[in-house]
Amino acid sequence: MSGFDEDVVVIGSGFGGAVAALRLVEKGYRVRVYEAGRRFEDEDFAKTNWNIRRYLWAPAFGCFGVQRIHRLPHVMILAGAGVGGGSLNYANTLYQPGAPFFDDPQWAGIAPWQAELAPHYATAKRMLGVVEHYPHTGPVERIMAGAAEDLGVAKTFRRAPVGVYFGAPGETVPDPFFGGEGPARTGCTLCGNCMVGCRVGAKNTLMKNYLALAERRGAVIEALRTVVEVRELAGGGFSVTTRRSGAWGRGRRRTITAERVVLAAGTWGSQQLLHRMKASGALPRIPDALGRLTRTNSEALDGAVSTAVPEEAGFAHGVAITTSFHVDERTHVENVRYGPGSNLMGALATVLVPGDVPLHRRLGALLGAVLGHPIRQFRLGTLRRWSERGIIALVMQTADNSLTLSLRRRFGRDVLTSAQGHGAPNPSHLPEAHRAAEAIAARMTQETGVPASARGSWPEVFGIPLTAHFLGGAVLSEAPEHGVVDPYHRVWGHPGLSVVDGSAVPANPGVNPSLTITALAERAMSYWPRRGEADPRPAQVPHGR
Repeated sequence: MSGFDEDVVVIGSGFGGAVAALRLVEKGYRVRVYEAGRRFEDEDFAKTNWNIRRYLWAPAFGCFGVQRIHRLPHVMILAGAGVGGGSLNYANTLYQPGAPFFDDPQWAGIAPWQAELAPHYATAKRMLGVVEHYPHTGPVERIMAGAAEDLGVAKTFRRAPVGVYFGAPGETVPDPFFGGEGPARTGCTLCGNCMVGCRVGAKNTLMKNYLALAERRGAVIEALRTVVEVRELAGGGFSVTTRRSGAWGRGRRRTITAERVVLAAGTWGSQQLLHRMKASGALPRIPDALGRLTRTNSEALDGAVSTAVPEEAGFAHGVAITTSFHVDERTHVENVRYGPGSNLMGALATVLVPGDVPLHRRLGALLGAVLGHPIRQFRLGTLRRWSERGIIALVMQTADNSLTLSLRRRFGRDVLTSAQGHGAPNPSHLPEAHRAAEAIAARMTQETGVPASARGSWPEVFGIPLTAHFLGGAVLSEAPEHGVVDPYHRVWGHPGLSVVDGSAVPANPGVNPSLTITALAERAMSYWPRRGEADPRPAQVPHGR
């Protein structure tokens, strides 16, 4: 028996943490998972995103929902919260990136990544229950196909691969994925509220696969525990200190010890913790590369909205993301929907204004549109039945741009801030996204007979893009001069600490990253020895001592 409270503490229960929990408990380790968010049963999710306390994450104000929103000077970030992490509020969309991602110079020299990760992608798809092509067709799917045709890229149009159980709608059956070992499942009803939280039980969240199986095998998951410190111990191992999420001050803290720690708190959470531990001296040998190559997936959220609800159009009927196309070789566009009644996110939408002009001209264009057509703009901008009138365009690129994150002191606290980093400046708008939104609006009008208009977002008006896929900052690397973790996801200088979430992803994948994070975590865990056996991974060369 070791002298530690646990063999492994896993911080976070998203795609990386869930994989780590299952694979390590299967290898005989005593595993404890800390999750800052709450545990949700299917019926606990909000019915619509107007139920703020169950939808948004703001624990200081009593909101313990699934949707986190973070703000940096150069980007606004949408992320997940709860046991299951981003799988609770993501769009169940599981694309595999193309060659540019695997060939990125940051990591291309480490391994032939496309071949290296192929078996782990296959495992991830099986575990997450990927259906390779969304099986239903409605107005949104026809509009997207038409927009691709109008843009001259019809050959790139495809149905999205999604992690959803498409059994008989509303019918509950014993686990159909893991030989009856997993939870019962209910067939998708196409309600559209995947990103608010699936109350049906059809969405293949991590609580339906990795985490359910990990708990069955003995892993312990503690919800509503925020990790505030990870400190190396003089004789080896780590102490991990948590407090109850939302608690004021320093109260309700607990500390346990573990031989190893897996950090998987999402890019925002993992970077924040690593920066603070480096600054405090708790983890003194974290490389100075921390914060570099932070990625936004070169992303934009635009779209199109009709002035009224098209009769029987069904814009809100289906799973969250169903189709995509490429505007050009590096720019990927997906449709996104919320279900009927979930209109809150429409508050972020506004007039689509030129992005390559000074702020005063963007504001002038917005004001001109409102004053020139006040009734039309009111009808476009009202939140009433917004989800039934609109299509969000989620646009992602494989472009090589990045931010560098660091800590700054604000109101007596250390908080993350951003600066432009390696590569091209992180874009404040995407011309390709505007083209796609305008094409979708034109096809929407044609499909329904109801006037529609392309829409942008309020943050974009002020030069701040939105991203749902915040990545990097603790990236894979051949040496500590170039990144934070080694090829086995161990932190350089602290090999007992691993990072297996989106913060280790070294480049913009240009597609939804959940499948890639899962595959990378599967690969990382495959190299861990069974408990008590010799570690097959090469030792790190000591540095920074």
